[in-house]
Amino acid sequence: MTNLTTDPRPLYRRATEQAAALIETVRPEDLTRPTPCTAYDVRALLGHIVGGTRRIALVGEGGDGQSAPLSASDVPGDRWAQAYDEARQRAVRAWAGDDRMTATVRVPWGEIPGRAALSAYVMEIVAHTWDLSEAVGRPFPLDAELAEFSLAAAHEALPEGPREGRPFDAPVPAPEGADAYGRLAAWLGREPLGRA
Repeated sequence: MTNLTTDPRPLYRRATEQAAALIETVRPEDLTRPTPCTAYDVRALLGHIVGGTRRIALVGEGGDGQSAPLSASDVPGDRWAQAYDEARQRAVRAWAGDDRMTATVRVPWGEIPGRAALSAYVMEIVAHTWDLSEAVGRPFPLDAELAEFSLAAAHEALPEGPREGRPFDAPVPAPEGADAYGRLAAWLGREPLGRA
């Protein structure tokens, strides 16, 4: 089934639950670690995840996500898990109605159907969950089905060539034998941090 027909809401809920569980594992000493998303260390990535999820919630509520900050700068270092959980629960509620799947919503890359927008948001949180997992030493296995869905969404949404104006870099070769997360990361221009 393609992302155009799959209801992304259960996948988004699962993806945010997975991200929440991972954020719970982050220790204060992890906040300055690098991530595969080279623009962010762990603290900046968490700020982006919380800020982006607040934006996603606002879009689901019918608002303009662009009006909310892209990064959460108001979260104390020991409150990331709570801040993310509040944002993700708000987003899950905002996208719960069937009408949100067919409504036209405004996202940074244009006006698109809600189903397509939420599918892209599944891809985003799954990608950033991988980024965070790499940064903190892969504390537990990640949900492969979420990565497969996100990889399909990424192939639908992002060109193979230059991606000016897009939030992801051009693809890089996936490591030999890469799982779905490794292939997704490579399609989004990321490389593993090199931990064994």
